[in-house]
Order: sequence, then C-alpha cells, then structure tokens
Amino acid sequence: MSDTFQQSTGRNAQARFRNTAAMISAAAPNFEAAHYQGIMALYAMPLADRTVQLAHGGPKVVDFVRCSYLGLDNHPDIAAGAARAVNEAGSLHWSCARTRLNFGILGELEENLSDLFHARVVTFTTVLAANMSALPLLASGHLTAGQKPLIVFDRLAHATLAHHKATVSGETSVETIRHNDLTTLEALCRTHKTVAYVCDGVYSMGGSAPLAELRVLQEKYGLFLYIDDAHGISIVGENGSGFARATFKELGERTIVAASLGKGFGASGGMLMLGTAAQELLFRRFAIAHAFSASLNTAAIGAAEASARIHRTEELVKRQETLRQNLALLDQLIPTRDMASDLPIRTIRLGDELLSVAAARQLLQLGFYTSAIFFPTISRGEAGLRICLTSSHTQSQIRDICAAIDAIRAEIRQAEA
Repeated sequence: MSDTFQQSTGRNAQARFRNTAAMISAAAPNFEAAHYQGIMALYAMPLADRTVQLAHGGPKVVDFVRCSYLGLDNHPDIAAGAARAVNEAGSLHWSCARTRLNFGILGELEENLSDLFHARVVTFTTVLAANMSALPLLASGHLTAGQKPLIVFDRLAHATLAHHKATVSGETSVETIRHNDLTTLEALCRTHKTVAYVCDGVYSMGGSAPLAELRVLQEKYGLFLYIDDAHGISIVGENGSGFARATFKELGERTIVAASLGKGFGASGGMLMLGTAAQELLFRRFAIAHAFSASLNTAAIGAAEASARIHRTEELVKRQETLRQNLALLDQLIPTRDMASDLPIRTIRLGDELLSVAAARQLLQLGFYTSAIFFPTISRGEAGLRICLTSSHTQSQIRDICAAIDAIRAEIRQAEA
C-alpha cells in the first residue's frame, strides 16, 4: 500500500499510522471507475490452465490475475486431496480455538511442512492472520530477548503488514522508511539497541527485498527480520522453500518468514516459518489467531498435504523451469523494470489511473484479464497494469497479450502526440 496515508497526520498512534477516512475519499473515484468499467470483482468458472469463463455465460478469457505462479491451483491431485480429507474426517471445520482442539491431520501437515522447509511451521487460515498474530508478539520483546525493538516497516510493506502499525505502536516505537533504504535502516541499527525490520520478500507489485544485504545487517547489528514471502513461496528454492527461506541456511532466533499456502503453493491458508522451539511455543500459546480462532479446515489441510507431496518431486522443478521460460519470453516482448528477474510479477506503468482502468477494460474485451493497479495499492502517478505470469500460460497466450498491450500503448502515444 502507498505510504501517503502512513505518515504522521495527527497526535496519536492511530492518526499517525491510519487515516482510513482520507484514504477512502482519495481512492473512491478509482474504484468507481474500475467497477463501472467492469474490471473488478468479477465472478468466473475456472477452466483448463489459465482460462476462465466469466459468470452468466460470459466470454472465456485468459487470466493474468491469479497468483498461482506454478499453476498448482488447478492441479487434480490437490483438488482430490482436499475432497479426500473432508470425506475421511467427516467434517469440514471445527469451531474452537486451536489451544483447545485440533484435527489430527493438521498436526501431521505442520510436521510435514516443517520437514519440507527446514523450519518450525505453524499454520493459519490466511497470511493476514499470521501477520496479525506475529507483529504484536514481535513488539512485546519476547522474540528479542526481552528488549522491545524499534520496529521499522518498509514503506511498501504489504497492507496486511502496514495495517498493524497502530497496534504495534501501542507497545513499542515504529518507523517507516523508504523502500529498500538500507542506509537509513543501518543508521537506525546504530542508534537503537534492538531493531526489527518488517518487509516483503517478493513485493506484490514487483521487485523484492535485498535479502543478502539485510543478512549483513543482521550479522553486524543483530537485526531481527520479519519477512512476508507470500508471493515468493514455491517458485524458487529447494522443495519450493521460496525466495526468502532459500536465502537463509538457518532461520535461527532473528528471522521469521510468513508465507502463503495458496498462491504458488496451490492450496489454501498461511504459515509462519520459525527458527526455534521457544518461538514455536510462544506462538502456539499467545498468537491471537492461534489462541482465539480456528484452524485450517480439512479441505485446506488435504490440499496442502497433496501440494507438499508435489513439492518433493521433479514435477515442481519442471514447473519452476517453465515459469522461468515464460518470464524470459515476456521480458523479451515487453521489457519492464523487473525484467530478468525469476520473480513472476510484472507491472507496466501508464501513470494515469483512469487510463489504466481503460487499458484493463480494453484488454478484457480482447480476451485477457489483468489487474489495473492504482492508488491506494500503489502511489499516485504510478498506475498501470499488473501481470501475474504462471507456468501454465502458453507461449501463444503470452505473445498475444504482449501484442495487445503494445497496440494499446501505441494508441496512447498517438492520442498524447
């Protein structure tokens, strides 16, 4: 989310870090335009690979919106795993907090994921629930040897992280710094005894955190790293450990990775990868979504078990390679500032919000569904299109959408001339 309304605008923590009324007022025209043009909140039936059919007998379009970067959300083994788990359990959902009662198969899943990713894994219903649970515990000092840290947010940290600034600031000091600004981060490490940095691994609008450089700061100053790698899981690393987890030989006491069991993993839910037994015990007792909410349902558990099996096979490696080949083709046809990256998100800047909405509408009419991105998801003046590429897209589909985007940009240039 843009930092426009994450700056100091009032006298208290809530005003400093949240100004929802002002955000809605500023962003409402963008959403009005997007809904009016019929490019938001669509309903559809998934078909083979990346094709969907819009509701009520609408057209079939190629989807470049979903974040299942390896195409696993359509995998028959994962769908079958979900159905099998529900049938075997005879129940979809247990309505009690996890500190009281858990499905036995959930414990098996967490053991499986812990072995798969060489970490202590605790699952949650969403990554939002994982972040909501983790950040107050980080603010408490119980993850940093009893010393409450200065918590530093990257200004482009996902909304599911930034949303909790006001809550976190009730326990400790909070700062927001420019995106990937390691100079400022190091200066704060020099002047504060304990610092925790909150960032994405792979950013939802493209780009990534400089993890190698952050590791240097961690080794030099004891910097605590909390990394939301929802968009980085499965696409790289041994057994699909992800962009962030693959960077660290051991997580240890000063690194936590949040990740999605949807998106690249192809199932449903979220998880935290923890480095120590003490951290795991703390989260299982005091993480709010663990202590006061329910677990993944049995369909999600069965789907995740099936995906974990795929993650241990050569099929995952082949899907990762196909994704890289598709990215190479896209980058050849439409260069962007994120080109040559193995990360699967590309953004095409058009600048004007209404122009971006119109471009997305025109692409939809041509049979391609992309995301029009605008404030508050990104900063004003940075509007454009987001393309989520997957291993399931064909090279023909990629060539066709690139040709369509080139034609639209040519029309824009001609109109501006």
